[in-house]
Amino acid sequence: MQVYNSIVRRKEEFVPKHPGKVDMYVCGITTYDYCHVGHARSAIVFDVLSRYLRYKGYAVRFARNFTDVDDKIINRANKEGVSSREIAEKYIAAFHEDMDRLNVRRADIEPKATENIPEMIAMCETLIEKGTAYATPSGDVYFRVRNFPEYGKLSGRSLDEMQAGARIAPGEEKEDPMDFALWKAAKPGEPFWESPWGKGRPGWHIECSVMSAKYLELPLDIHGGGQDLIFPHHENEVAQTEAACSCQFVRYWLHNGFVQIDSEKMSKSLGNFKTIRDILETYQPETLRYFLISRQYRSPIDFSFQSMEDAEKNLKRIYQCIGAVEEELAKTKRSGNKLPAEIRSEFREIAAQVMAGMDDDLNTAAALGHVFGAVRLIFRVLEDKSLRLCADTPELLEEFLKTRADWVEVFGVFGLEPAAYLAELRLTQVKRKGLDVAEIEALLAQRKQARESKDFAASDSLREQLNGLGVEVRDTAAGQEWDVL
Repeated sequence: MQVYNSIVRRKEEFVPKHPGKVDMYVCGITTYDYCHVGHARSAIVFDVLSRYLRYKGYAVRFARNFTDVDDKIINRANKEGVSSREIAEKYIAAFHEDMDRLNVRRADIEPKATENIPEMIAMCETLIEKGTAYATPSGDVYFRVRNFPEYGKLSGRSLDEMQAGARIAPGEEKEDPMDFALWKAAKPGEPFWESPWGKGRPGWHIECSVMSAKYLELPLDIHGGGQDLIFPHHENEVAQTEAACSCQFVRYWLHNGFVQIDSEKMSKSLGNFKTIRDILETYQPETLRYFLISRQYRSPIDFSFQSMEDAEKNLKRIYQCIGAVEEELAKTKRSGNKLPAEIRSEFREIAAQVMAGMDDDLNTAAALGHVFGAVRLIFRVLEDKSLRLCADTPELLEEFLKTRADWVEVFGVFGLEPAAYLAELRLTQVKRKGLDVAEIEALLAQRKQARESKDFAASDSLREQLNGLGVEVRDTAAGQEWDVL
């Protein structure tokens, strides 16, 4: 398995520090608001990675934190007249609700920053003792960036480049504009903890260093997050952790690309974000999950409603295939012919290519392309009567369903019961497009009556009227069936 390691800027073979075991840490959310689609992408990317590593037989310890003390949380709490803890707990619960709907599995370990304050204070003390950090008269603690010669190795930035934009804000007692906060003296009305430097709270960067080292084993096999975290958050994690522990912090750094709207990163600060809850008002959760894995994780992905509808159509086709396979397996009529051997070989080659795509830096886009190759092959068999009725066709179809189970495990999609999924999809589309089901059913009843009366001109006219509403009608042995175009 090859992964792109951000710190060396190339793909490398993934070899964990202990054979068969993986320690993975991913930066979680700051708990002050509902999650947007960018949060969903990061969560789903690393959920798929965790699933795939487990599928390959690794014992994975996966930790993802919650930042539950931060300026944004404090500001939200003050605005709403409640405690920071209440705000944090509200949005942690909301995160779990959203992720459960998206079929994102809980991390094995989900630590909160506020549960690990003593260890953060201890790391600050260690860094001060080593001369890599210093306390100010007002009770702040800063990391001395220039005392860590490798600073910039993750982001690829030089100190000169970084210093150009660095400033010391009024009231700060930094020795150098490049230094960053490990501990912040508490302001009036803020939550605080007692420390050797007075009442205060941790800086953002030190949280992840402490929690990853506490709950997992250094060096971490994988540390992940969005590309926006490379600098300064992950760069600062590297510096303070390696300075404190005198060991390598992370073996493989993996970063997912942004979700964009009109080629701009989706973010709360830009005001162009859409919450997961907004989107799930009009689309099924599996559609959003499928959309977000339809591009390789390092690539940016442009969110649009057209992209969501494309994802919806692709999922629908896959579920139609699964349903058709299950229906065919329920039939008993067979000929004595054998399937051509090359069909079974072709299916197995396609299935192998799905996992080869995943081994190539978790290329879900390529992998899903091969899933569609398998679906096309199965439809080809089902639509050709001479192939469909072969004596050993059920063996191929059973193999398809078994392989589908592997895809469900790895991708977290395709696992629903087809008929129920397609019925729910139709209801979702009806709601989104504002269709009147009663009107549709009335027109269908009129069309049924016209067909029974052999008034085919009226039947065709009613079909066209339904098409104009965005409804497709199919005549089957069981009667009329309709779907949303």
